Amino acid sequence: MAKQALEYTEVMPRTDTAEAEPTGYTIKQTSELTGLPEDTIRYYEKIGLLPRAKRRANSHRIYAESDVETMKLILCLKKTGMPLDEMKPYLDMSRTGDLSETPEAFERIRQYRANVLEQISSLQTIVDFIDLKLAQGTLMNKQDCGADPQEGPGLPAKRDSKFR
Repeated sequence: MAKQALEYTEVMPRTDTAEAEPTGYTIKQTSELTGLPEDTIRYYEKIGLLPRAKRRANSHRIYAESDVETMKLILCLKKTGMPLDEMKPYLDMSRTGDLSETPEAFERIRQYRANVLEQISSLQTIVDFIDLKLAQGTLMNKQDCGADPQEGPGLPAKRDSKFR
């Protein structure tokens, strides 16, 4: 199914009042743009990760482009492994300041970056193992994928070069 471009919903000013309704994305459009379920968007708003959405006269939420960008940032931070309760300062900073002005925040983001690089390395080890097995045409031999038993079942192993 092809995705179609979503545009701001333009709302004509009401004739019985001088004030126009807010323009922006409906919660459904916002969900489609970000990939977040509507309930998750409401939850993020409820816990303060997102500012309260503007409302139309019928009380339907309207999200601005900046709200959509914040949701995309939340998704990226989640992918680093950052818990929701740690995100708020970074989201506030993204709206108001520069990350380099807060050395603690800058260092924390660098730590998340290092974690992601380690995950990439671990996943590459697994890809190398799969490639080796495909090249050998068998799953049985004395080599394993280098899993560390202390990391638990199904978790990526630390990178080594024995499959290259």
